[in-house]
Amino acid sequence: MRKVLFTLALCVATLTAMAQDKKTDWAQFYRYAEANEKVTTRPDAVFMGNSITDGWASQDPEFFKKNNFVGRGISGQTSSEMLVRFRRDVIDLNPRCVVILSGTNDVAQNNGYIAPENTLGNIISMCELAKANGIEVVLCSITPTSVFGWRKEISPAQPIRDLNKMLEAYAKEAGIYFLNYYPALTDEKGGLPEKWSRDTCHPNLECYRTVMEPMVCEAIDKVLKTPKKKLHTAMSVE
Repeated sequence: MRKVLFTLALCVATLTAMAQDKKTDWAQFYRYAEANEKVTTRPDAVFMGNSITDGWASQDPEFFKKNNFVGRGISGQTSSEMLVRFRRDVIDLNPRCVVILSGTNDVAQNNGYIAPENTLGNIISMCELAKANGIEVVLCSITPTSVFGWRKEISPAQPIRDLNKMLEAYAKEAGIYFLNYYPALTDEKGGLPEKWSRDTCHPNLECYRTVMEPMVCEAIDKVLKTPKKKLHTAMSVE
């Protein structure tokens, strides 16, 4: 009986410790820890990002699987959190390329105010870490948003445009491929149009498949110098 009680107590203590770890794991290393261990083939690209990337991989997993891409987006994350987990979720996977889409939640002030130049600095650090480890970089513009459903007091359209200009200028100076989604996605209010989003912020499956996937495939082709390889397979939206 004592052994049974001891075993039960040990199980409870272990589960409690795991729950506490998740609560205090600010950068959410736990999110992809198990998945990272299962990556045995060198990915052609790892997609690092927030909910835009997280939603992409969950809504269209076949796109990632067929093209040897790996999604490492975490909903709600800022550039600071992405930078902290960049080694585990990108570098350690040794991809040929990383696609970085970051900044939305910095503008939303999910972890409090952060100056645009500091957001830029975090993203530059991710690019530099990738390059130092022989990983090609596709740096994406922040996708448009005219309102944050969870931060309605913030007007994000202009700050996103301003930050995108900073990202584009850095990419040009550093010789990094800049994937500018913004002009192809924005409406007159500076957000995603209704046909591509329910909240002006998060793309739907049609948006991913018809606009973003062909654009990112072209970018990856170019940075990896893939000779006219068609990475994207058009699929109907159900």
